[in-house]
Amino acid sequence: MLRYSFGAINWRTEEIKKIDRKTRKMLTMYKMHQPKADIDRLYVKRKEGGRGLVQTEAPYKAAIINIAEYLNTNYKEDQFINVVKSHESTQPNINSIIKIKENITGELSQPHEKSDAKQDGIQQREDWKSA
Repeated sequence: MLRYSFGAINWRTEEIKKIDRKTRKMLTMYKMHQPKADIDRLYVKRKEGGRGLVQTEAPYKAAIINIAEYLNTNYKEDQFINVVKSHESTQPNINSIIKIKENITGELSQPHEKSDAKQDGIQQREDWKSA
């Protein structure tokens, strides 16, 4: 249901993460998820052994990137898109979809230290098992 509001409502990433956290908390409260179970496994596809839950932040980022790409590629052809594009350029950094897209692509291009540390831990466990 949230996907319909992405791009129309100015969501902050903190709000998106808070919704995700609240969802996990409710799953734990109603005994659908163990409190000490791996959180990342919730977001792995069911076919791959996970729970198949969609992380709220990923569709938000994808929607913002898609809307901004659409505005950047089609604004010359349609007068209404051109009006939206000019309106977006006057918005502050917090509200502009195009500027939020630039922030998101900057985040995605940076390597994640947390995921690298997790991969190192997985590799260490596999080395320990094989020894």
